[in-house]
Amino acid sequence: MVRSSGIAAFNHPEDFNQSITVYRHELKMVLYISDIKCSLNEAEEAKYHKEGFKKLPVDLNLGSKGNTIYLWYKESECSAITRIQFSFTDKMKEGLVAEGYHKVDKNLNAGNCGSPIYLWFYKGSSLYDVPIVDLRLSSDAAEDARYVQPLWERLPCDLNRRAGGKWIYLWVKRETQTYICDIDATSDSALDANLFNQGYIRMDEDTNRDARGAYVFLWYRQTTDSQNAIKVLQVSTTKEDKESYMNQKYDQVQTNMNEGTKGTPVYVWYKKNDCSKDPISFVTLILDPAAVQPYEKAGVDVIQKNLNEGNSGIIEYLCYN
Repeated sequence: MVRSSGIAAFNHPEDFNQSITVYRHELKMVLYISDIKCSLNEAEEAKYHKEGFKKLPVDLNLGSKGNTIYLWYKESECSAITRIQFSFTDKMKEGLVAEGYHKVDKNLNAGNCGSPIYLWFYKGSSLYDVPIVDLRLSSDAAEDARYVQPLWERLPCDLNRRAGGKWIYLWVKRETQTYICDIDATSDSALDANLFNQGYIRMDEDTNRDARGAYVFLWYRQTTDSQNAIKVLQVSTTKEDKESYMNQKYDQVQTNMNEGTKGTPVYVWYKKNDCSKDPISFVTLILDPAAVQPYEKAGVDVIQKNLNEGNSGIIEYLCYN
């Protein structure tokens, strides 16, 4: 090969082929998650394998009765999935349908008495949409905590919900680091479509679970700009808490996490302008008591104030990294 005026000229075909090989090695193409499937039997497993899908090797019914269920994903250089949601009630589906989310039409709890869970995904291009490049499943508290690392985030819907098996969670890895820039909450599903349209991700676990109140969900929005990120989260369960956070100039999420119950009014608070804190990159819910210690050991701030304070609901903690 010779060069003239900065342009490469190849005297032999093998020079060209070698150059292309080196170029491809140096230029690592980013592969995005572009499709997701769910198999309920061996025939479907064989079908998705033949179609080029990769299997996440954790049975979603692990520890419970029912079908052997696996999630499968396909990678490509374009058409990236940017948001993944779950539904376990009919009301949770309405906003997803209205905003054009794609439903994977297989019950992730098929064959048992657990909540009928469906996975939905969306391919967005807004400022709040960052491509997903990898997926993982965790099935115990220690494994769950090991995934707490840069680029990864845990979706808070237990995929064995009410089935009596292992706590199973889906983790997603983003192409670039994201930070939590906005947080909100709803107690009325009529608001869902508008929040999805604005780029919010719903935390798909009811903060009123088993408390016989309204379905209450926390929501967050992401940014790649660390300067616009939330720095601290808090939870108030008493009047004294509320006064303290107001005096410290926290902003309050207006929806009561205990809406419609006889429990203590519980509110989430956040602050962006605390220069002593790092930006929050990860927020989720803990319902498994065994997960608290491994999470704290992994450097996660677990706010040990029950979102179901004062009622008969399951203990839930908000946590962030």
